[in-house]
Amino acid sequence: MKTTRLLLVSALSLGLFAASCSSDDNEGETIVPIQGKYNLRQTGTIIDGKEVLIDAPANQSGCSMDYLDLRLSNTAVIGDYDGEDCALTETTGTYVRSHNDLTITVGNISSVSDIMNLTNKELKIKDKTTGVITVYSR
Repeated sequence: MKTTRLLLVSALSLGLFAASCSSDDNEGETIVPIQGKYNLRQTGTIIDGKEVLIDAPANQSGCSMDYLDLRLSNTAVIGDYDGEDCALTETTGTYVRSHNDLTITVGNISSVSDIMNLTNKELKIKDKTTGVITVYSR
């Protein structure tokens, strides 16, 4: 009787373990929500198989960092600080996330990027056309 119970418990445990592993696979897709305001930190590319990033030259010295604001309404707002007075120019468009692709459309121009990393603190994307890597922080 004791052996039967032990076998039954072992079989149930194994079944639960196998079922939980196979159906929860997200195929490498991150499950962190993408909505949020991200400050532009770095840009770069891949050279000889290595990622090379530099501080974002688009950020105006002495001003706040440029940003990308992805809102729940699928609105994308790109903020650019420029000039001696750090004047803010905001450009509004839309965005769509499909698995690990992020498409941002402003006017008639769309850019599609791979989401390389998305955490509670960072968004790293790579433009599929140009190969440019952009790193944002929350």
